[in-house]
Amino acid sequence: MKKRKNKNGFVNDVPDLKTLKEIIIYGTKKGGDKKQFAFLDANKKEDTRTFNQTWDEITALGTYYYIKGMDGHKKIAIIAENSYEWIVAYYATLIGGNISVPMDIKLSVEDLVSQLVRGECDALVYSDKCAAVAEAVKVAEGNTVKEFFCISDFPEYKKIGKQAIASGNTACIDAVVNPDDLACIVYTSGTTGVSKGVMLSHNNVASDAVASCRVMEGGHAIGFLPLNHTFCWVGALFSGYILAEWGYICDGLKNIQGDMQKYHPQNFSAVPLVVETIYDKIWKTARRTGREEVLIKGLKISKTLMKFGIDVRRKLFKTIIDNLGGELEMIVCGGANLDPKHEIGMYDFGIQIINGYGTTECSPAVTCNRLDDYKIGSVGKPLPCNEIKIVDPDEFGVGEIYVRGTNVMQGYYKDPEATAECFDGDWFKTGDYGRIDEDGFLFFVGRKKNLIVLSNGKNISPEELEDKLYRIDYVAEVLVYQEDNRIVAEFFLNEEDYPDARNRLKDDVRKFNDSMPSFKQVQVTRIRDTEFPKTTTLKIVRNANKK
Repeated sequence: MKKRKNKNGFVNDVPDLKTLKEIIIYGTKKGGDKKQFAFLDANKKEDTRTFNQTWDEITALGTYYYIKGMDGHKKIAIIAENSYEWIVAYYATLIGGNISVPMDIKLSVEDLVSQLVRGECDALVYSDKCAAVAEAVKVAEGNTVKEFFCISDFPEYKKIGKQAIASGNTACIDAVVNPDDLACIVYTSGTTGVSKGVMLSHNNVASDAVASCRVMEGGHAIGFLPLNHTFCWVGALFSGYILAEWGYICDGLKNIQGDMQKYHPQNFSAVPLVVETIYDKIWKTARRTGREEVLIKGLKISKTLMKFGIDVRRKLFKTIIDNLGGELEMIVCGGANLDPKHEIGMYDFGIQIINGYGTTECSPAVTCNRLDDYKIGSVGKPLPCNEIKIVDPDEFGVGEIYVRGTNVMQGYYKDPEATAECFDGDWFKTGDYGRIDEDGFLFFVGRKKNLIVLSNGKNISPEELEDKLYRIDYVAEVLVYQEDNRIVAEFFLNEEDYPDARNRLKDDVRKFNDSMPSFKQVQVTRIRDTEFPKTTTLKIVRNANKK
């Protein structure tokens, strides 16, 4: 049964919360003694925290920050693996009016030290596994880090902070945080170029989280996205406070199926690769157990019944649902293109994929589909915190996506030229290409910087071709690029399940070419023996793969 919408068309009545501190306080009052987090402690034993317990810990740590001179508008970097302690360190920074600089643990020590120096950080929170970064930055030229906080020492830090609060030190708790105050500096993890520090204010991130929660329903979740990624903030860290729902903090993808079966998530957020992996594993298991024909027959029956308004998907495919925890209803997906076959396929099993579009510079969500308002293949409609437009569209309506709204960043840190270059007035130029259909749904086409420009003047989006080529059953990964004025398609094939994949590829590429205009046809085909190198957000690094 669909949830009734309010007069503004929202499914949730969420107040105007303009800072992340307001969101944390609002959620703490709403959640109270209700469970907020479940996680494994340092000894791999299950532990939990209520909303009130988390508040006590973040105020204690935030007060300790103040005692050590981090008393507002100081930049505190975090470099650590996913953990409850990471979250406490992050929240403690924000409630005290300090600036969080979350860092990607998968980057090299050299890259991390560069970001710490370029970001002019005042303090570093690090885990034992990242001690090398702390040691390296101490001797780095231009280092500004004065305080180092090791996560393994958090119990002592929080003890000191708690004692200070008991003695009347409420400076951190009482810190005034304004909507336009800088909350975070986030270094981009793009597939090309040098990372830039995206400056996001409290209102940028807060308005994005509030808007997302106003149009989306959500229950208890499981989180395995990197905590330094803005997608995780809106999808879990702040939406959990706004909706007062609990979540399990995964330390990685390696135990994801067991974690889902134990904690029974109603939803989770993921990049397309995770959705594709789950979908492919369902079919791989069916083939291995000799139940592929049964599954195909069940889908035919289900689709026939759906035409008459009879939905038995979750009953008919109960085994699949149970393997995913039994309560999974939706997966919020973003970060890259998702093949529509996976979106349709998961829907056919009774799990809704909520596909969206965003960019770090927009905190990050810009558009998303809704449970009751979606189009397969699209990335949905704009969130209520922003508007979008297509600039210089071609004959197919495809042009650059511009965004304007309260979620758009303040600029790039210490880089006024790059900031000026990406704005047209108050419109942010995303560098992405897309089109908006007659119903207001955005369809992502590709990155402007990836465009293939042929000598005949034709512009081609490699993502468009990759999306179509990826629909060949045995194609695991594909990258399209230009070489000597020719279109090259480089493949990594699933030869484990399709031993004859190499022999079939030539014919299937020919069939693909027959379906495309001549200027979009693949002229060179390559097969690689290993997966493509990827960024830490699981996107293929485009420039690294060109021969």
